[in-house]
Amino acid sequence: MDKRFSNLPLRKGVGIALLNNNNQIFVAKRIDNPNDFWQMPQGGVDIGEDPLEAAFRELKEETSIKSVELVQEVNSEITYLLPDSLLGIIWKGKYKGQTQKWFIMRFLGSDNEINLRTKHPEFLDWKWIEVDSITEKVVDFKLHVYEQIKKELKDLI
Repeated sequence: MDKRFSNLPLRKGVGIALLNNNNQIFVAKRIDNPNDFWQMPQGGVDIGEDPLEAAFRELKEETSIKSVELVQEVNSEITYLLPDSLLGIIWKGKYKGQTQKWFIMRFLGSDNEINLRTKHPEFLDWKWIEVDSITEKVVDFKLHVYEQIKKELKDLI
């Protein structure tokens, strides 16, 4: 890690592994990355906000999805560090990475509830994929996060 950024704090965040009725996972393609990377919904926790509340809020803000139920909270937090190329750029340069609390949720609605054209769009496209595929198209610096979530999902379903 670039020494100029080593003293930066970690951002507090949440992630959502959203299952449909076929136990497939929701992933979306980010607007700000031209490569073929897909990710699960995730985002920051506001000051004073409960992580589960943040997860519901982030899911709604990013995808318009509200029809969900909590299946399971992942016990441990997972941390990732930004690569040097993104340090000082992502999150206005305030953080060196993120510590995330993950939640596994079940989608109860129909696909027409999903709308990426939100107030502040983050995604270009979305799809449902098999659990085994979530580690195939993720950015390198989040691979260990997705491997752990994949294990949690496989233990659950």
